[in-house]
Amino acid sequence: MPDVPDVPTPQAARLQKPSWRDTRLLVGVLLVLAATVLGSLTVAAADDRVPMYAANGPLLPGQPLTPERLTRVDVQLGDRAAGYLAASAPVPRGAFVLREVRPGELVPRSAIGAEGDVGVQPLTLQVDANSAAPLLVGSVVDVYVNPVQEDGNATGRDFAGAELALESVSVAGLPQTGGSLAGSQADRAVQVMAPKDRIRDLIGQVDLGARVTLVPVPGSRLRNDT
Repeated sequence: MPDVPDVPTPQAARLQKPSWRDTRLLVGVLLVLAATVLGSLTVAAADDRVPMYAANGPLLPGQPLTPERLTRVDVQLGDRAAGYLAASAPVPRGAFVLREVRPGELVPRSAIGAEGDVGVQPLTLQVDANSAAPLLVGSVVDVYVNPVQEDGNATGRDFAGAELALESVSVAGLPQTGGSLAGSQADRAVQVMAPKDRIRDLIGQVDLGARVTLVPVPGSRLRNDT
């Protein structure tokens, strides 16, 4: 039987623990650290939010602007930040609301000013109860006045036809007590912020028996909104 030559048996290479002196390990660790630092810097650079004031509830023309009516929010506005009231400073003393700001909206600087800049005053009207039913404080309405005809009989109270008296005014209050000057149970008291130069004329029409109806402006907040 011929001799079979010995075949060398291959030996498995032993795995060695990586050493801190291993260049590849050091490079890997440095890459991980660099990626972590770069990611942190990127997130920090992207988070350029600034503190601003938002309306805590409806802000109505003529109201004093107080801290209780505001809440702080952090938002990203970029170059537009200068147009809104920053929460990094106290609420300006003696500031008043000049135009409506809805709940949750940022407060534009153009919506606030001094007391002398306010062009409206609260006016309580006795209005048709059905038109007042869906209203909330902060609702925006058009005010229609229906004058009594001059040649109408005293008992029938014929009306001349509705006319738009005030446009897009804010509801400032909904007193619980109602009843019109004529004692009608179908009327409801509603306080609106009326332009100062229209109040005298409107009171004159009401005193002559005019009927007042409020019509919500499209998009206005109403009681049955969800």
